[in-house]
Amino acid sequence: MFSRMRCLVGGGVQDSPRAAAKRVSPASWRVDNAAAAAAVGAGGKGLICFRPPDVMETVHEVAIYIHRFHNLDLFQQGWYQMKISAMWEDSGTKTPASPARVVQYEGVDCAAPDVGADDALGIWKIDDVDNSFYTQPFRIKYARQDIYLSVMVSFNIFNSEEEGPATSPVMLKFELIYAPTLDNGSELLASSATSSAAVHEFRIPRRALLGLHSYCPVHFDAFHSVLVDLTLHIVYLKAGATKSSLKMPDQGLAPTSYHIVKALLTSRKMLLEELKKISDSIGKTIDDLDGAELNLGKYESVNQSSSVLPNSSKVFPATGKGVGHLAGILHDFLERPNDVVNGTNDSMLYTLPKEELLELFLTVSGQLSLLWNAFLKFHRINKTKILDYLRDIWATDRRAEWSIWTVHSKIEIPHRYLRSMSDDSPHRHSLRISGSRKFHDDPVQNSASRAELHRKSIAQMKINTQSVQDMHIYADPSRVPVVLIEQHVMVVPQHGSSKDLASNVSEQKDTIVLPKLQGESLAPKSSAGKKNGRILRAVIFVHGFQGHHLDLRLVRNQWLLLDPGADCLMSEANEDKTSGDFKEMGGRLAGEVVAFLKKKVDKLSKYGGCKELKLSFVGHSIGNIIIRSALAEPALQPYLKNLYTYMSISGPHLGYWYSSNSLFNSGLWLLKKLKGAQCIHQLTFSDDQDPQNTYFYKLCKLKTLENFKNIILLSSPQDGYVPYHSARIELCPAASSDTSKKGQVFTEMLNNCLDQIRAPSSDTRIFMRCDVNFDQSTQGRSLNTMIGRAAHIEFLETDIYAKFIMWSFPELFR
Repeated sequence: MFSRMRCLVGGGVQDSPRAAAKRVSPASWRVDNAAAAAAVGAGGKGLICFRPPDVMETVHEVAIYIHRFHNLDLFQQGWYQMKISAMWEDSGTKTPASPARVVQYEGVDCAAPDVGADDALGIWKIDDVDNSFYTQPFRIKYARQDIYLSVMVSFNIFNSEEEGPATSPVMLKFELIYAPTLDNGSELLASSATSSAAVHEFRIPRRALLGLHSYCPVHFDAFHSVLVDLTLHIVYLKAGATKSSLKMPDQGLAPTSYHIVKALLTSRKMLLEELKKISDSIGKTIDDLDGAELNLGKYESVNQSSSVLPNSSKVFPATGKGVGHLAGILHDFLERPNDVVNGTNDSMLYTLPKEELLELFLTVSGQLSLLWNAFLKFHRINKTKILDYLRDIWATDRRAEWSIWTVHSKIEIPHRYLRSMSDDSPHRHSLRISGSRKFHDDPVQNSASRAELHRKSIAQMKINTQSVQDMHIYADPSRVPVVLIEQHVMVVPQHGSSKDLASNVSEQKDTIVLPKLQGESLAPKSSAGKKNGRILRAVIFVHGFQGHHLDLRLVRNQWLLLDPGADCLMSEANEDKTSGDFKEMGGRLAGEVVAFLKKKVDKLSKYGGCKELKLSFVGHSIGNIIIRSALAEPALQPYLKNLYTYMSISGPHLGYWYSSNSLFNSGLWLLKKLKGAQCIHQLTFSDDQDPQNTYFYKLCKLKTLENFKNIILLSSPQDGYVPYHSARIELCPAASSDTSKKGQVFTEMLNNCLDQIRAPSSDTRIFMRCDVNFDQSTQGRSLNTMIGRAAHIEFLETDIYAKFIMWSFPELFR
């Protein structure tokens, strides 16, 4: 059987966990290319010459701890395996990175059980041909399945004395290998059936190669959505065993020796700081360092400097000062000259004689080796707690790092759009805005111009953070979606009639309250015991016109990453039935949601019942109208008090009046004539001759929005399928100048929707509008981009925009 699994299973004895718990490549193995060439020239065929290691040869050790493989959304059952490799981004003639140490964690932490016997096969292996590491194969059988791998592999990246510390980033490549199962499901197919399913790459900046402890989730791609919980631990060390001899080599020290010692001092400083942070945060002491001598003696003054490396609290500050403050931290992400190593007194270091420099080098190297080995042992005992701590730090840091692609602003929602009629001119109408926000002549162009200007500024940035860079984003930062976030927190009166609501709200000062991220754990809050019941967090995802129930799976996956305990329903009630009446579609959705909730509540009855329900909705395109129609149904009335977050993705809340896309309007006309789609008649207000009897007018009068605690409207100025103002529920220039009854009805619909958002409530309501500007430079001038379909579909085919929004405001999605 094992002969048929040679591609996924390592069979050599040297590759076993027991034999290769530590497998470090000696520096003396390096080939002296010049000597080899000379030997070949002299007639020595096949002669390979090795030279002894340099005195100050160093190594960047990149330790990758792989904790858990969580199946979010893999489409195929079968056997999977991860392949990991590391390489210089600018390889040149540098020595390739190679796996040097593998430790299989077994029976150390009961919180992370080993892979089940039925779901694992064989062992991990090292491929010496391409210097890669393969995890053990494991079988995926169902969604949200967990496979605990609990293995640490270290890659050694050598630097000769002439090269000195790293001057180029290192690329980490994670590859997902797949092999289907046979009909009986117990054996693998022949090795030729295996394939590379997906790749996810990360860049380790040169600054981070001196020292880093970070959580680094691997997700692969949109078609292979998984969560691999892993952490990176990086240190800069002396290559090989630390020697105590202070004998100066005959050839002396290389010119880079001062830079090497400076980098080692920085690595030592960073490792000491991180060990203290980790130890304090998890409440565990590192016993191996008790009584350890970590003083540099007479060289202690060399290590003192007021210019230290920025810690995480400086680079990623937690702020509650408002969205404008985020722009002030971007300078921490920009590359600065001579910022690779800091924290040393350069003037004193460069005045040291060569003999003392060598002594300092050996002293620091010995201490680094002691600290690093103590950490590896400490990590093995406390791996889960360390991962949880680093994951919380990573989640906190995302808001600041991703602010590069998000533009935050404070907005003031007009209290009401009022139409007044002049006594002198009874046929002359004017639109008066009760509020201070200035109206732009062309909001669509204004939004697109702002995003494009920001995109150009990103292209000129030299981003060099000290954190690991996800190449899904950093491969070409200027092509990542730009998100303009307008946030308005509605602090509304608890009492008062709708008549005096506008005046009451106008007296209150608009404020921006940013979510507090510092110190908050991203794990769902622990539910109460069986005695008090559990919290049911249900999220309903509704597709658009002629859509599929899995259309919003990428957004769902991001939601599950933030809240793994959420119960998600991908609505199928209206699949292949989106051409009919919105009221009928809403009725079907309401019935589906009620059945789903009852099923979940019955399941929780085994654990003490459901003490609280949080019901959230996510809709795309006309799926948002179906959601609002369902909320007006009697079946969902008992659940309105449980509504939590509503995310509308390009939803035509005000219908298709004042649509400026003539090509799309022609398509709608054809659909009405040829197919008689009732929903198209309703969207275009042609379902009744009197606009005040149309479905949309009546829907806007129903209170379908006022019970949500959080409302997020996503739109795109590039989306020609849904009018920009309709997706944002705001006034448009064409409506503001329309003095006909149509303009009056539209304004009334708009006010009805805004009144619901401003409805009296005992809680603070968060209302946000998010404009997403996609990069369409690679698509050229196609029909899809001309009619605006590309952006409308892009909401479903990428999740980066959702990642930026959801991880910036995680409390709205938990």
